[in-house]
Amino acid sequence: MKFKNYLITALISLFALTGCHTVQGLGEDISAGGQAIERAAQ
Repeated sequence: MKFKNYLITALISLFALTGCHTVQGLGEDISAGGQAIERAAQ
C-alpha cells in the first residue's frame, strides 16, 4: 500500500516538474506565486 502511494506521489511530481520544462521555469513559477501572495496581502 505504501509503495502505491509513493508511486502516485512520484508520478504527480514528475508531471508537475515536466510542465515547467526547466529548473528556471520552476523558479519563475514559484516567484510568480510569491508575488501573487504579496499582492493579496497588501
